Amino acid sequence: MVSPVTRRVGVLTSGGDAQGMNAAVRAVARAGIRFGAEVFAIHEGYQGAVDGGDGISALGWEDVGGIQHRGGTVIGTARCAAFRERAGRKQAAYHLAAQGIDRLVVVGGDGSLTGANLLSTEWPQFLAELAADGVLPADIVATHPTLHIAGIVGSIDNDMVGTDMTIGTDSAMHRIVEALDAISSTAASHQRTFVVEVMGRRCGYLALTAAIAGGADFALIPEAPPGDGWEEELCESLRRARERGRRESIVVVAEGARDRSGEPITADRICAVLEERLGEQARVTILGHVQRGGSPSAFDRSMATMMGYDAVDQVLTAGPNDGAQLVGVHRNRVRRVPLMRAVQENQAVARMVDEGRYEQALAARGDSYADLFGLLRTLSHPRTTLPADPKRIAVLHAGGLAPGMNAAVRAVTLLGSDAGHEILGVDGGFTGLCDGRLRTLTPRDVDGWAGLGGAELGSRRGVLAPEQLYAVARAVDTHRIDALLVVGGLDGYESAQRIVRERGRYPSLDIPVVCVPATIDNNLPGTELTVGADTALNAIVEAIDRIKQSALAAHRCFVIEVMGRECGYLTLMSALSAGAERAYLPEDDLTLTDLAADVRSMTQRFRDGHGLFLAIRAEGAHPYYTTDVLARIFEAEADDLYDVRQAVLGHVQQGGNPSPFDRVLAARLAADAVAAVSAALGAGRSDAVAIGLDNGEIARTPLRRVDDLVDWARRRPRDQWWLRLRRVMRDLAEPAVGTRHTP
Repeated sequence: MVSPVTRRVGVLTSGGDAQGMNAAVRAVARAGIRFGAEVFAIHEGYQGAVDGGDGISALGWEDVGGIQHRGGTVIGTARCAAFRERAGRKQAAYHLAAQGIDRLVVVGGDGSLTGANLLSTEWPQFLAELAADGVLPADIVATHPTLHIAGIVGSIDNDMVGTDMTIGTDSAMHRIVEALDAISSTAASHQRTFVVEVMGRRCGYLALTAAIAGGADFALIPEAPPGDGWEEELCESLRRARERGRRESIVVVAEGARDRSGEPITADRICAVLEERLGEQARVTILGHVQRGGSPSAFDRSMATMMGYDAVDQVLTAGPNDGAQLVGVHRNRVRRVPLMRAVQENQAVARMVDEGRYEQALAARGDSYADLFGLLRTLSHPRTTLPADPKRIAVLHAGGLAPGMNAAVRAVTLLGSDAGHEILGVDGGFTGLCDGRLRTLTPRDVDGWAGLGGAELGSRRGVLAPEQLYAVARAVDTHRIDALLVVGGLDGYESAQRIVRERGRYPSLDIPVVCVPATIDNNLPGTELTVGADTALNAIVEAIDRIKQSALAAHRCFVIEVMGRECGYLTLMSALSAGAERAYLPEDDLTLTDLAADVRSMTQRFRDGHGLFLAIRAEGAHPYYTTDVLARIFEAEADDLYDVRQAVLGHVQQGGNPSPFDRVLAARLAADAVAAVSAALGAGRSDAVAIGLDNGEIARTPLRRVDDLVDWARRRPRDQWWLRLRRVMRDLAEPAVGTRHTP
């Protein structure tokens, strides 16, 4: 039996697997050890607890090293029939208590979390019975009176109330959108229609967001069953799309979709409708378990890491009356809510659907969910007939290239046309505006732009010069521009500010000006995330995965440089996602003393037999301790223990097609930008605002406030929410001998 004073934490993954579970397991194991506890893996879900023996094993620091990139779960998962019975749960309680494990982190769906809560409730009675039977010593029962539970939702379906995202959802979105992109190209070649079925059980999140990200024509989800006549509505939407020049048609259907009478809407049923009414033989693609497979996305790794870290804090600091907690994310922050309250609210959504209370079901999923449903309908079926004298809105890019810029312009064009505006695309940024290089954009012109990398309108770095303002004012007059949308980074924000400030000199500049944040650096005020940053982060993490694999045959230190200028967002988040030992940020003061400590830590690590040390450096981290200098310092101290390589990832971070998140974010921000412009034009105002994501919600920041929010010397926001994650990254990078947890 274990010493009664030892704090022991168990971690298990249960139910269906989800990409990112391994990152959660790693975080639980390392955070527990870092905080002075012993951590145990419970293998094959609850089955390991029921069986005991080899089903429960200790986890060391290195046992979970390098597992973040692996799909599935390294400790196994299963659905345990025995655990559903009282006798099975009692057996599980015995094996846990015998090992001294009275703190449990469960990663799984609502069924797994409900089981954990039930075990926690029954725990005192089970231990009393086991003591009365003479199976457990009385001191074990006395020192472990409560089973503390922290639940983390691992499910690709994103179907749990209480957390904005669940582990695996973003990765599943990557698989789905990759398939939609591939299907779209072959469908366009042959002018075909494809019906794609995706997972999600009773939740339509995957179908809805995939349809937006993939530029689909129609989506059917469980929370919003179509009414009578949906078949004709579907066919009419496809007809209109073809009439405006679209060569392919894609319909996305969630596996749990039904009509208002409760009849399932399957892919085959949709195909039969299209053949009967359009005379077209649609192709069916059922993606199936490919959605669960593959390496987890950067977001799933970082989110699972944050939640696993916090879950350990929860179970180690919980009081006897705190109850089981669900650890989730809300508006980019980790938060805790009572576990069973979240499970019960989630089950209530399913009942709402069954009872036909569809509007309530949509609302229960969250405000943004209902907004996304409306956004998809407008993007799929925009009105294209303009009034006799439409308002003319010019849209341009400014600053460095960011994947997702095309998705933003596409959404502006579709949504602006639907609002009755004429959209003018400006080629070449502000220089193109000065030169009068404008063209009308129609929905047909931007077809296929949702997933297209690069910037079809072109973009240029540099701030609008004072001497260019006259040319801008002349272009506004000549082309009868009523409003200006700027999609870009700080160069665009600063240029927009100059336009607003010079309205007194140039009256024609007294028009609405709206900025949409797009930069891989994630360094803009008034928004927590910018279009392009997620794509860049995934590109970095994928590159690091390959680099780490190349080090398997040698003892090697890698120093990897990533972009970001004076903002360390990409550096810290990639270090958190990839499990780096060091992250050098522009926000931190790096000294020679720090580097000496890093060298000592590194050499000790290699002496202990480890084969890899990974350091990630932001390009603007230090003017003197460059990537090359760091590599040379580390190599000078290697003493034949290891060799050193450096990698500058460069512009690969700006390339490639935008990630699903960036596509959806671009559409959401563009929707509010068009709404802001429409409201200003309707009221005769000349509003100047920047659209952003604040605490997960779309927000508008007046451009006059930008100076107060930006450190212009370093060209980054004064307040950066992600900096709080530095402690998480450091705590999980290397163990600290004798470290105890301080609540």
